[in-house]
Order: sequence, then C-alpha cells, then structure tokens
Amino acid sequence: MNLSYAQAFALADEITAFAGKDGKAEIILAPPFIYLHEIISRVQGSTRISVSAQDCSMNKNGAYTGEVSAEMLASIGVEFVIIGHSERRSMHGESNAMIAKKLRHILENTMIPIVCVGETRDERESGIMADTVRGQISECLFHLKDHEIRSCVIAYEPVWAIGTGLNANSQQISEMHTLIRNEIGKKYSGEIANEISILYGGSVNSQNAAEIFSSDNVDGGLIGGASLKAKEFLAIVEELEKSR
Repeated sequence: MNLSYAQAFALADEITAFAGKDGKAEIILAPPFIYLHEIISRVQGSTRISVSAQDCSMNKNGAYTGEVSAEMLASIGVEFVIIGHSERRSMHGESNAMIAKKLRHILENTMIPIVCVGETRDERESGIMADTVRGQISECLFHLKDHEIRSCVIAYEPVWAIGTGLNANSQQISEMHTLIRNEIGKKYSGEIANEISILYGGSVNSQNAAEIFSSDNVDGGLIGGASLKAKEFLAIVEELEKSR
C-alpha cells in the first residue's frame, strides 16, 4: 500500500523506459488494485513486462463489499495474482484453505498465481520450518492436476527475514527452495518440478541480489520495498540477468 497516483505511474514509466524491450529477465509489476488498469495500458508495448494484482477474493462474486474477484482482474488484462503473502496470512488471518480457493478462481480465469509460502521466526527457531512449508504447499497446491500446477509460480518468504534486520543466508535459501522443488517432484514429477519458477522474497536488494540469485533453485525474486525506487529495482533485475 504505497505511492500516490502520480508516483505509481512515474515509477512504472521509468521501469518500462529502461527495461521495456530488451533483457532476459521477465518483469512483473504488482500495483494496488486502483492503478492496475492504467499500468496495464502503459506497459502494453513491452515484450517482457507483465502486471499482477496483489491479491484477489476467495469468492467468485456476490455481496462481498470491498473485495475484488479473479474474474474482474482477468477482464482488465491482469496476467498474474499474488496470493498467500505473509502479510495476508498474519494480518488478515488467511488460511491455506482460503488460499486454495483463491488459486482455483485464478486458474479458472486463465491467470497465473504467485503462491507465497514461508515460516515465521518462531517456526524457524523451533526447527519446524520444513514441516510448515511442506504443509503450506500441500494444502494450497496439491489438489491441482498436472497441467494446472505447471501454470503456478511459488514464492518462498522467510517471514523472519522481512523488515527485521535478520537475513537468510544462501545455504538456508537453497535448502528451502530445494525442499519446495523436491516436494513438487514427489507429488507430480521431476519434469514438472523443474518447470515451475520458485522466487525468493526476503528483503532482496541490489547489494544481496547477486548472492541470492546464485543460490540453488532460485529462479527470481519477489521484491518488496526495493521495488519502490526504479534505480534500485532495475539494479536487482540486472543482477538476475547476470546470474543466468
């Protein structure tokens, strides 16, 4: 929930101007709902910039004041939807079952879900981080058929490393990303597991991006505060491209 109308479009325009056409990295912008339509129109000339919503309702339609449905998002050209973000889980009490319902509506409307998973500091310190993430993946995703899960993106967020001053090291990142890919491989197949992009979302910035993107099974980043400044965000994109 950042940036005014003018600031949001200035940021999108600056990113598009520098990264709109060339480059190996796919870029997805995820503005607040009220800016989506215009930002979609502003990036239409780009071959590698897409637009995502930050969330959607778990309900198809109806008397849910203030909610935004997957069908509404698809109707204006949204291509991706982030669901299960740690802030939605902690601040709004979203359960894995609720996220699974959102996922179903997103896929029914031919958009791509970016499904967030990750453990809290207590879960990490208690040594149950692997069980937590396994449970989230299983309950949010494993009801899908093979062709459906191929359409998903997963973002690993170590909640304890977001805005806390703590940082996940490359070994911890690699371990969790490898666990996620292995769990998908066991449920579906190694081929499907290798097709799915797994993003890292734990306070990525231009200083730590090179190390993070060189970690095993990291395919990109879910960028938070660093995405609010075009120069910083584009530097992260550059580090991703160098790592590929």
